[in-house]
Amino acid sequence: MEKQYVHAVNGVDLDIAEGEIFGVVGYSGAGKSTLVRCINFLEIPDEGSIAIRGFGTFTARQSKLYHTPEGGGTEAPVTQQELRQLRRNIGMIFQHFNLLDRSTVFENVAYPLRYTGISKEEIEQRVKELLELVDLSDKIDSYPAELSGGQKQRVAIARALANNPKILLSDEATSALDPEVTESILKLLKDLNRKLGLTVILITHEMAVVRSICDQMAVMELGKIVESGNVYDVFADPHAASTKRFVNASFGLSNLDKLTESGVITMTPDSKLVRLTFNRDSVGEALISEVSRNFKISMNIVLANVEILQDAPLGALIVLVKGDPEDVQKALDHIVSCNVRVEVLHDGMA
Repeated sequence: MEKQYVHAVNGVDLDIAEGEIFGVVGYSGAGKSTLVRCINFLEIPDEGSIAIRGFGTFTARQSKLYHTPEGGGTEAPVTQQELRQLRRNIGMIFQHFNLLDRSTVFENVAYPLRYTGISKEEIEQRVKELLELVDLSDKIDSYPAELSGGQKQRVAIARALANNPKILLSDEATSALDPEVTESILKLLKDLNRKLGLTVILITHEMAVVRSICDQMAVMELGKIVESGNVYDVFADPHAASTKRFVNASFGLSNLDKLTESGVITMTPDSKLVRLTFNRDSVGEALISEVSRNFKISMNIVLANVEILQDAPLGALIVLVKGDPEDVQKALDHIVSCNVRVEVLHDGMA
């Protein structure tokens, strides 16, 4: 059989600021994990470059890696020593923890510090500091089998921070955890970001994770970035079809098609099904009753949700609007003038 090749990551261009939490979201097979493995060169890209502050620029050509020092200089093939040094400064955590089952928590966290030239006393001190940082000091002599899923991930985080990395990569690190534990791990990552000035790149298929702690985000599909920007802005005004699906699911609005197909929502020629998105400048305005009263239309709420995102409110309403087409259009134009995003989902005339 003839081999078939796909571009797991294709034409990706990202700029991640130092000290921010950046989320990459996408469905299974979107290329997220391949992208994150390219950042620390567990995967060598066929072509492309990655510039990392303090380390210079790493360029891949024909799956071979070259390095140009920061500030300029002569490009040269990357040595194994340079690659090891880079990886020490990029920690990584995974969905399945990857702990050593026959080693204690202390031994697991200390493992990356072996062969680094520091003394046993320094290793012991560093491990204790890390376990205190992730709130696991009392588990120092425990084995992985004695820990909960959340505790195992905390050990993995402590281990990833052993060499004082500037960047932490999180590849679906909360996917195997229940919601309550996920929330605690995300809070820990946020705290570490603030305390250590750590740049966190978070790979996930869950928009709720991005919404919870990320500053900036990108949406991947079929190996490409289809949308990126500030988290609030992407949630408030998604453009790509996959982004809209993620946002709808995050707001609990993904059952809309089922409601329409089941007949719960009845479309007539004089009706429109409309999504209204209220941002930080408009969420407090009581528009529904005002518009119904002033434009001779009926407006019924089908689904609704309001979230606090980056300390600001963001609301989504699905409303069924009925009335004379001219009055409906005037009403929707008025709503737009009040800083509310309007998207017609279904038109009864269509």
